[in-house]
Amino acid sequence: MAKELTSRSENYSQWYNDLVVKADLAENSAVRGCMVIKPYGYAIWEKMQAELDRMFKETGHVNAYFPLFIPKSFFSKEADHVEGFAKECAVVTHYRLKNNPDGAGVVVDPEAKLEEELIVRPTSETIIWSTYKNWIQSYRDLPILCNQWANVVRWEMRTRLFLRTAEFLWQEGHTAHATREEALEETERMVNVYAEFAEKYMAVPVVKGAKSANERFAGALETYCIEAMMQDGKALQAGTSHFLGQNFAKAFDVRFATREGIEDYVWATSWGVSTRLMGALIMAHSDDNGLVLPPKLAPYQVVIVPIYKQMEQLDAISEKVKEITAKLKARGISVKFDNNDTKKPGWKFAEYELKGVPVRIAIGPRDLENGTGEVARRDTLTKEVVALDRIDEYILNLLEDIQTNIFNKALARRTELTTKVDSYDEFKEVLKNKGGFVLAHWDGTSETEQRIKEETKATIRCIPFDQVPEEGTCIYSGKPSKGRVLFAIAY
Repeated sequence: MAKELTSRSENYSQWYNDLVVKADLAENSAVRGCMVIKPYGYAIWEKMQAELDRMFKETGHVNAYFPLFIPKSFFSKEADHVEGFAKECAVVTHYRLKNNPDGAGVVVDPEAKLEEELIVRPTSETIIWSTYKNWIQSYRDLPILCNQWANVVRWEMRTRLFLRTAEFLWQEGHTAHATREEALEETERMVNVYAEFAEKYMAVPVVKGAKSANERFAGALETYCIEAMMQDGKALQAGTSHFLGQNFAKAFDVRFATREGIEDYVWATSWGVSTRLMGALIMAHSDDNGLVLPPKLAPYQVVIVPIYKQMEQLDAISEKVKEITAKLKARGISVKFDNNDTKKPGWKFAEYELKGVPVRIAIGPRDLENGTGEVARRDTLTKEVVALDRIDEYILNLLEDIQTNIFNKALARRTELTTKVDSYDEFKEVLKNKGGFVLAHWDGTSETEQRIKEETKATIRCIPFDQVPEEGTCIYSGKPSKGRVLFAIAY
């Protein structure tokens, strides 16, 4: 099965599409632009959800749920917001179907037109802030730290599984604060949570920074983000956190009495990551043999494959596997024992390699006699014979090593694909021949940013937080620059 994958060097885009489908992660649905996330793919997403949800709750957040439908009038209340999402909105205009008078199926009942159209949520700021108006009267009601796990719809014409679909899954945090300082602190806290998750669990190194004005979320005063580098030299925005100021509070008249008894508008943030993280996970680590999953997010970290010819041999192996499985589970390691007798070991090896299972253990009759098993690691495709009486400790250490190795490999690649340039000609040459992140001076104007984008397709991914202040000259305009920013061609 792995051999059926297009190689990355031949066609990276086709390799990605092949891998998503053949590894049983997702497939296109009957609805154009939408996807079916298959059980194996959803199991990875569930692991992501679980870790992120834990991290959110550790920082004081609680989960809630808000309506899928948003009255059209709500979008008219915040001008920048509606302009940013207007072209992506799916609109509900009627509430009933009826049998076609011609007898062929059903049609929309023209008598069932809604008085006000409903928008299928592209994001929930408007519906949530209309709700917060009922929840907030004084400083005692603040802060509100809500998160929502949901689906959203943004009408995309050119779609790609996980990376860009008309409907996708995500979480969206929406918080309300008494002061500007609290809201900014929250915005920064959450981008740090995302960065920690990406690096510690996804094993994907990221750059934290602020978006330029052109790239900010519609309706935000500041957008912070994490940017990741894929193997093909393209960037991927992996998470965003927005400081919304008082824009949405003013749009929905959400005011509160301060400690001093003065009436003021509430300060807001919103932040989110989506199933786009699945695309990042695939493209950051996988190879021509299939998925390479970091152990912390693998649906099962270890698969055990029995090697046998007679059923009595399988029975003996199964007894030993029960002991091994109990030991591994006691260490918090997830295990699958594949004793399916309709598939040969070679097919199973290829299948689990394709699906990116971090560790594979093969045990046959001779292994039982010797008290050993063959352990193969997915990240390096190397094997080692290991004593079964200490296999739990060995596997525990091996999984940590794999997690670290995958991260270090991605970090080394990002370092290799990060280039500092001082001229526009050099900038264009790097983008054409190497790709990756390009650190270059920019004069801070939207006009220059737009022209660079039109001429090269590269955008400012972020203004890195850790960038050392450096006076210079803009590569495009020749005007003074206060520092370098991170450019890249992105997904």
